Amino acid sequence: MAITVNIYYSGVNGNAKKFAEEMVASGVVGDIRAEDGNLRYEYFFPMNDRETVLLIDSWKDQRSIDAHHASPMMARIIELREKYDLHMKIERYMSDETGVPETDKAFVRE
Repeated sequence: MAITVNIYYSGVNGNAKKFAEEMVASGVVGDIRAEDGNLRYEYFFPMNDRETVLLIDSWKDQRSIDAHHASPMMARIIELREKYDLHMKIERYMSDETGVPETDKAFVRE
């Protein structure tokens, strides 16, 4: 069962976006995406809040997340969070292996 963690990074003066840009430019994001068990690692920018960045971070299982947290990359991520003085809000979701219910498919355009 996959685990998805939504992390909302918030700051001031565009720092959340600068953090995401540095994460990408420094290669940390590429390294995380290459980790065993990583399914998705993408940043999004909410239209109604220019001081927040949403990270959607999905993993195969808890063991993959634990290995990521124990990796040297976490020190770099923490360093950048501190550099940009970011605060976080976390949401955690478990995948629904049953897929999209038939009753919902009428509302999905593919």
